[in-house]
Amino acid sequence: MVGLGNPGPRYAKTRHNVGADVVALLAERHGGHLRQGKELALEAEVRVGDKRVALAFPQTYMNESGRSVARLVRRFKVDDLARLVVVHDELDLPIGVVRVKAGGGLAGHNGLKSIKAWLRSGEFSRVRIGIGKPPGGKDAGIDHVLSAPTRAERAKLQEAVSTAADAVELLLAEGVAAAQNEFNSRPAEGPPAPGSSRPGSSRSAGV
Repeated sequence: MVGLGNPGPRYAKTRHNVGADVVALLAERHGGHLRQGKELALEAEVRVGDKRVALAFPQTYMNESGRSVARLVRRFKVDDLARLVVVHDELDLPIGVVRVKAGGGLAGHNGLKSIKAWLRSGEFSRVRIGIGKPPGGKDAGIDHVLSAPTRAERAKLQEAVSTAADAVELLLAEGVAAAQNEFNSRPAEGPPAPGSSRPGSSRSAGV
């Protein structure tokens, strides 16, 4: 499971790094500690239910994510790319909305483009976190993703990071179709209110 973002403190709180935030949360939930590995990434191996899961946050910049992911895929012998889960920000989704996807288009995301180029396939699983479109249109996209969210947006994104971690856990336990059925049917205005949890989530099931 790979969470995309840019390395270093300058980018830590930006919209572009929500995927990396999910990796950090999953490591915390399951007793892992992210450390620098040989695959150009911060890495941890944890148990999620009955599965051994490798968590990674590439330390390349976003548009070179594939360099790290290709090394991780080789190291962990991921022969079926459906077993690779990539969590990333998504401009085309309203802020805070979480959606699960299997393969398909890249929506112009440079991190996904790099991964597809290095793996020569886009048929990996994805958990997408909406960060909303920039107010100034496409030309303002770079500034939007590389800037910090407002206070109101930050609250929505914090909840979305938790929801995305739930989605990864369900995907691991029951497969991508089950995760799609659960999370893609949720209202587009964003995740449920803080404090709520879906039936069977890791927090209610004690995973």
